[in-house]
Amino acid sequence: MPDVATTAFVSHRNLLFTIAYEMLGSAADAEDVLQETWLKWADVEHGLVENHRAYLVRIVTRQALSRLRTLGRRKESYVGPWLPEPLLTAPDVAEDVELADSVSMAMMLVLETLTPTERAVFVLREVFDLDYDEIATAVDKNPAAVRQIAHRARSHVAARRPREVVTQAESREALAAFQRATETGDLQALLDLLAPDVVFLGDGGGVKQAVARPVVGASKVARMLLGGLTKTSGWEMEPAQVNGHPALIFKFEGELDTVIAVRIDDGRISGLYAVRNPEKLSHMGQETTLRR
Repeated sequence: MPDVATTAFVSHRNLLFTIAYEMLGSAADAEDVLQETWLKWADVEHGLVENHRAYLVRIVTRQALSRLRTLGRRKESYVGPWLPEPLLTAPDVAEDVELADSVSMAMMLVLETLTPTERAVFVLREVFDLDYDEIATAVDKNPAAVRQIAHRARSHVAARRPREVVTQAESREALAAFQRATETGDLQALLDLLAPDVVFLGDGGGVKQAVARPVVGASKVARMLLGGLTKTSGWEMEPAQVNGHPALIFKFEGELDTVIAVRIDDGRISGLYAVRNPEKLSHMGQETTLRR
């Protein structure tokens, strides 16, 4: 029969993973943080802990903060643009609109622009609705400082996040049109879908060929996409649910090659995020459960 420590950890594991992933943007690092959290949790005198969930959240937040600072140094030497690790998610993630919004590729990129402490405070307050006292304990600040950090982070995110809530149906429709245009080589149809200032980011991690810097502008992005797909045969596209939102999986000769997520503003695609780094595609083989 599982002991108290194991039962508590297992019952909150999906929540802890979600917190770590939202803070780090990396499923592999989130899994490592969970291992570290378990080791620290196993050494605790559990009979003295009144709220197991709160205690575990505190541990995972501190471990993720430490890892986030290390990750920041690693990103400085990363080859080309760095994108969050995509997750194949279950349909129920999309049903929780706030959770799906918080793990969308577009939102995860906005979170990348926060400092580590701002990111932790924003995630714990805005996504998981923790009170300021709990957050203060987790990030080693006083509640008044946490309130200020939360206000600053909210303002920062509000200025950069997508301007409107896009429904799953709208996203699927835009991606289906994108797929049709790219498969048929219809340049005009693709241009009609893309915002004039659309940004394309490609993450190959120095392992797979990808654009070395952002490609900006509808004409440049459309021509690059059509040129890349029409030069070689063997490509196929499949719709998928990635980070709580519709996305496209590109396969080359039957093997997973690229995951493309989109940002939509004012009904047009304003961001295209293509992850090709094989190390970041390991969680696309099976659904990941996320919880609040």
